[in-house]
Amino acid sequence: MSIKAKFGTTEDLVSAIEWTDIIDVSQLDSIEQESKSVPVLIFKYSTRCNLSTFMLKKFEKKFDYEEGSVKPYFLDLRAYREISDEIATRYGVAHQSPQIILMKSGRVTYYANHEHIKFEDFKERV
Repeated sequence: MSIKAKFGTTEDLVSAIEWTDIIDVSQLDSIEQESKSVPVLIFKYSTRCNLSTFMLKKFEKKFDYEEGSVKPYFLDLRAYREISDEIATRYGVAHQSPQIILMKSGRVTYYANHEHIKFEDFKERV
């Protein structure tokens, strides 16, 4: 289920971020490659967690990158837990929700969980 399906139309979203859903573990290979040319953001979200919704909307409200300067990906943990598990195995980032992960040059360079997700901290590291 896409992020738009979770929250309704794009008008219902706080921002107009063009999230790309991660729906298959094989996407991690291409995301890793993509991060070698553009910073990649992965937002891990749980539909059962009110904090996930709060942090997502707060993060989106501040997200001010021009299209193409950061590639944003969205991972629905309830639907695709196995992808989160693979991220933990590959990159050593323990499964948490909500969680943001920044990838650059094919590796994880920053991550934050729960209430520690702050756009300003993310922006400093991009």
